[in-house]
Amino acid sequence: MEQRSDRFHVQVDVGDDVVEMRATGEVDIATVGALRSALWAAPARPLLRLDLSGVRLLSAAGVRALVAAHRRARARGGELVLVDPAPMVARVLHVTGLDRVIPVRAGTASTATGPVAPAPLALPPGLLVPLVAERGSASAPLAPAA
Repeated sequence: MEQRSDRFHVQVDVGDDVVEMRATGEVDIATVGALRSALWAAPARPLLRLDLSGVRLLSAAGVRALVAAHRRARARGGELVLVDPAPMVARVLHVTGLDRVIPVRAGTASTATGPVAPAPLALPPGLLVPLVAERGSASAPLAPAA
């Protein structure tokens, strides 16, 4: 079973106790429908593994789709596990707190065992990042390291 668009692709393999999904591409407002369709079309199994190693971008729409899939899997008596997210995706999962709600594992989908630490955010040299110390305070630029 496959869901495919120009920028996003999901491959699905169904086993007796596990559904293995491998997503590739970008998950944003234009492509989240393909991810959502694949997650909803997956038959009920105790374990739904979603390999995110090929996903380069995970937008807020993708985060919402993962939360909904997590809730649906739990309601059906199963569990959604995210496997081997790419560094930027791991960062999104960490910043949103989703990595504390949905299990995230390292390794290939079939051998995933341990947790994944989010990759540090690497900013290009010369980029100014506004920081807000407290609600309502003025933002101040962060000067790049010399």
